[in-house]
Order: sequence, then structure tokens, then C-alpha cells
Amino acid sequence: MLVAGIDIGSITTEALIFEKGKGILGYTIMQTGADSKKTAELALEKALSFPSREASDLSYIIATGCGRKRAVFAQQAITEITCIAKGVNFLFPNARTIIDIGGQDTKVIRIDEKGRVTEFEMNDKCAAGTGRFIEVMAKALNVDLDKIGDLSLKHKKELTISSICTVFAESEVISLVSEGEELEDILYGIHKAIADRTLGLINRLGGIKNDVVMAGGVAKNIGVVKALEKVLGTKLHIYVEPQIIGALGAAIMAAEKE
Repeated sequence: MLVAGIDIGSITTEALIFEKGKGILGYTIMQTGADSKKTAELALEKALSFPSREASDLSYIIATGCGRKRAVFAQQAITEITCIAKGVNFLFPNARTIIDIGGQDTKVIRIDEKGRVTEFEMNDKCAAGTGRFIEVMAKALNVDLDKIGDLSLKHKKELTISSICTVFAESEVISLVSEGEELEDILYGIHKAIADRTLGLINRLGGIKNDVVMAGGVAKNIGVVKALEKVLGTKLHIYVEPQIIGALGAAIMAAEKE
């Protein structure tokens, strides 16, 4: 049974092809852009090219993410929290806590042994502590986004970014530059601020329960990962491609429709 999961996020869109007994056959990650409907269609087409299959070969498609209703070709739309939980449970059966940091929001999800969501906390009112926050800071400091995490690990001083608002934090970072603080130390402060903000969400759930898995595009940033591991006092488990977990969960749920 060939199925697909589509995760239409605010920044990126992921499409994944899945088959029972074989697992992931192909996937693609694209910038969502202004036309999420068109992007979802193109992402599915590209994902199908890996197993050399056609859309007509798909038995069921489930869409997720904030733009899930834009995938008019999908038979069902399911929230990203449910799909992320399902995907994580498939990859990490022992996981009980999920930290998902995407482009515009941060989610902390508690799941049971079957991958069912038992409770969650979500920060979607402000870009602070999200992928967008990192993008703004990288631009303000004129640093390549792909290098910002590695550079933060070279810090010698533990600076603190106290502002929780992206706009105010940017001003604070610019002030630190003008004061002559080292780039690596400022970058550490930025990553620590993200970790602290995420910790606040975790504390609302009463703390972590192991194993802890990190998903979402920000999981590719080693600076955030290390900062989180330090404040949490535990190792984070991360899949080789953390951005596709929502799409994977959607595809697995589609396969269960058989």
C-alpha cells in the first residue's frame, strides 16, 4: 500500500512517500513560498520521483501542518502535533517527550508508548525561540545561517540575551556588538535564549520524561541542540532528517487506513 504524507509549514513543505513493510521510499523538502497549494503539489511530485511512481499509485494521502487545508488532493487533514507524535513513535519507540522547533512556533509534546499525545504546550504567539528568531539574528550579525550553530560552540563567555521579543532581542544583540563582545559569545547567548524559552514550555508540563526527541528544522542547529541538552541535563535523540517527521507521521496514519 503506497501512501503519502504532506506537511505544509509556514517556512517549508515536506512530502513523504511510505509503503507498509518497506518504510520511507522517498521525500522532499521545499520552501513553502507564497503559494502553498502549488508547493504541496510540486513537493508530492518530486517525492514520487524517488521510487519512480505516479500520484495515481497512491492509495491515501494525509496532509498536516498549518497549511494542511491547502492540500486539496489529500483525503484527510490532521494536526501537526498528532502527526509529529506518530512519526517520532515510529522512529523512537521509547520517546516520551518531543521538542519540535520550527520556523514560526515551538511545541513540547508528551506522548505515551503508542505515540498518542497525552499533553502539549505550544508557543505560537511570538517568533522568539523559533527558526525565524535565528534567521533574524543571523542577518543582524551578517553570519551564514548554516554556520551560526557551530560558531556558538566556540564561545568563551556566557552572555545572556534577556529580551524575549525578537525585535527587542535584535536591538540587544546590536548593542552587544557595539560594546565589543565577541561574535561567538553573542551567538551562544542567542542559542541559550532559545533553550531557556523552550525550557519554560517544558516546565509547564512538569519537566521532561525520557527519552527526549528533537524534531523540526532547528534540530539541525548544533548550537541549539547543545544549549538544550545543557539546560535539560539529558541527551536529545535526533533523526537524520528531523524536518520530515510530521510528514512521516501523516504517511504512517495514511497507511493505517488500509
